Amino acid sequence: MSRHDAGKPEQAAREAWLGEQARKPRRRRVVLADSTKSRGKALRTIIELEEQTSVGEKLVRDLIKQQLRSAFGLAFAVLIGMCLLPITFFMFPQISDLKILGIPIPWLVLGLAPFPILYGVGWMFRRQAERHERDFVNMVDR
Repeated sequence: MSRHDAGKPEQAAREAWLGEQARKPRRRRVVLADSTKSRGKALRTIIELEEQTSVGEKLVRDLIKQQLRSAFGLAFAVLIGMCLLPITFFMFPQISDLKILGIPIPWLVLGLAPFPILYGVGWMFRRQAERHERDFVNMVDR
């Protein structure tokens, strides 16, 4: 017997102990009711987006369609609103005769009103775009 074998149990006792351990069921750790099932779909979707599979491309294409739909809708509203102003001044010439501080109302409205309106439309578009992106991320994480 060498000095390295000094503290070890005998071979027969060791085999008996290992046999007893093999018969016992192994403990299994369960955390939060096996959440890997719900995470699997999100992980698969993220992988499809990263690898640019056909499903990932479709998801990104749908996001872009939503963004474009919002952009074109707001651009159309701005276009209609801006085109209606000169038409209104043409159809109702008595508005053109009104002046504030010696400046005709149409000049003030056409020169100053578009800036806050365009700022507001830009703010609305940014909020809609962020909402679409947040919905997209929430859908991917589900």
